[in-house]
Amino acid sequence: MAGSSGATVTGARFPLVAFNVNLRTTDVTVADRIAKAVRHVSGGYRYVRALGLALEDKGMVQVSMNLINYEKTPVSRVLETIRSEAARYGVAIAGTELVGPVPMGVLEEVARYYLQLHEFSTEQVIEVALIE
Repeated sequence: MAGSSGATVTGARFPLVAFNVNLRTTDVTVADRIAKAVRHVSGGYRYVRALGLALEDKGMVQVSMNLINYEKTPVSRVLETIRSEAARYGVAIAGTELVGPVPMGVLEEVARYYLQLHEFSTEQVIEVALIE
């Protein structure tokens, strides 16, 4: 069989985390400015892509993000920066969203940071223990 050939290419990347922060304002320029403060291409965190969006049906705006490496730029760090930036504009955070599946490491980091569970391990989670 002359002339037949083929190739298989496999790629893998670090799990992406889709994380959104909703703000109690209808001013999309606030979300744009905050997104600019946290996204890498405009001087923010190395592993963050972000943009500001209007959520007209909810009467709010959103900082919509992809966290490319949650270990090097943790969710808590990004959220606290957004909280601080929003306060500069007199705006509160209405809530956050994790979109789609999320690695257990993200939740572990959030538990360590916000609950100050410095020795926390996912092995303490009942469902993880049952799977093993």
